[in-house]
Amino acid sequence: MPRKPGISAEDAELFRREAGPVKPLRHNRAEVKGASAPPLPQQTWREDARVREDMLLGDLDLTDLETGEELLFIRPGIQRHILRKLRRGHYSITRQLDLHGLTVPQARHAVSDFLRDCLDHDERCVRIIHGKGNNSPNQQPVLKIKINTWLRQRSEILAFCSARPTDGGTGAVYILLGR
Repeated sequence: MPRKPGISAEDAELFRREAGPVKPLRHNRAEVKGASAPPLPQQTWREDARVREDMLLGDLDLTDLETGEELLFIRPGIQRHILRKLRRGHYSITRQLDLHGLTVPQARHAVSDFLRDCLDHDERCVRIIHGKGNNSPNQQPVLKIKINTWLRQRSEILAFCSARPTDGGTGAVYILLGR
């Protein structure tokens, strides 16, 4: 095996000149300095301050508030921002069904036919008006409760929520259909 060539005198002189004066070590142990201060979570502090500021000074979007009367559902695996956009009315409603005056069996049949027809015509966002139950026995929203159950059972329903006040409020639902 050939020997590695040595460093020329010229290269050694260049190294000494560039490295400057050096002091040889008398041992091979590193000096241990005192423990440093723990790092400060400044980014966390900034984010917390921003959240507090948004809570105190930010715009209040009433569609982000939930009430006990509101219907809200999103199928697992669907991103939450889709539901937020649906609640805010960002999707165009292409068809609607009004269930006022129908009995429960009539309403179930009407909802089933309506959803099947919407899927056949590639409708993506529709509204069903179920009413608030003001004329029902005990002032209970019978159709609203049934709609909540029926829609959750159908796999083609990606999400649904109560409509904005201008579209019927808690007496109607926006429905996002899958393909």
